Amino acid sequence: MSTGLPVVKMNGLGNAIAVVDLRGGHAPLTTAEARRLAEPAAGLGFDQIMALHDGAGDVDCFMRIYNSDGSEVSACGNGTRCVADVLFGEGGARRLVLATDAGRLICTPGGRPGTVSVDMGVPRLAWNEIPLAHAVPDIRAVAVPLAGVPGAEAIRGAGLLGPATVVNVGNPHAIFWVADPDAIDFARLGPVIEHHPLFPERVNVSLARIDRPDRITLKVWERGAGLTRACGTAACATMVAAVLTGRTGRAATIVLPGGELDLSWGEDGHILMTGPTETEATGVIDRESLAVVLDPARAA
Repeated sequence: MSTGLPVVKMNGLGNAIAVVDLRGGHAPLTTAEARRLAEPAAGLGFDQIMALHDGAGDVDCFMRIYNSDGSEVSACGNGTRCVADVLFGEGGARRLVLATDAGRLICTPGGRPGTVSVDMGVPRLAWNEIPLAHAVPDIRAVAVPLAGVPGAEAIRGAGLLGPATVVNVGNPHAIFWVADPDAIDFARLGPVIEHHPLFPERVNVSLARIDRPDRITLKVWERGAGLTRACGTAACATMVAAVLTGRTGRAATIVLPGGELDLSWGEDGHILMTGPTETEATGVIDRESLAVVLDPARAA
């Protein structure tokens, strides 16, 4: 494959991630290319593909992030940890500066083997930064009316949703506080809320249950990807939302279907996320045909 691009198939808590190396001046992926590479036949099977581009100055790498539907987003917490893991493996760096359209992210090795910590920056909390379609009195409790949305009120558990807390951590999130996430047909309700007219750029949707003042169970519907086993930015947004609503202290473990993330929201306003990554395969993508050849990772 003369036009082969290095690719690593990974996961962060089961959130399927592909990291493709476009450094050296390669053109960005197109929406159509990202969508094609996400098809099951391609073999990558990602929720997000992280495209690495050359950095400048003190930036080690610039990242473009695509969902499995080909849409481009500005943040992916689990994907950022995977990128950092790949770059840590290239040399002896103990600190990385990664850039996205949403800003700069600082990555360091986590406190436990196989983990990465990411400073996800400062959340945006103004209604027009999230963004919402109109101003609201309080972003901690925003009504998301389902009346008039065809079929929405008939979805199992729809009546259990109260107001949402809305936060932007590089992408928009709506967190609903519920007693039992499994009591809601999230596969049907998630896309209804993702495309609700209140959210002009669509929204990531989370169902959050407070288990203890330092432990939260979370289920996530990602815009452009659907139900996912884990979502780093949703965990970050939930940490912020829990503090804003007085449900937890400033640090907590977020429990997702794929595993656990350690989150804190510091007094300086920065969110720190720590969690594991796993490499499943390495390979190459032929840019002309988009054929993918993978070699499964072997345990050390």
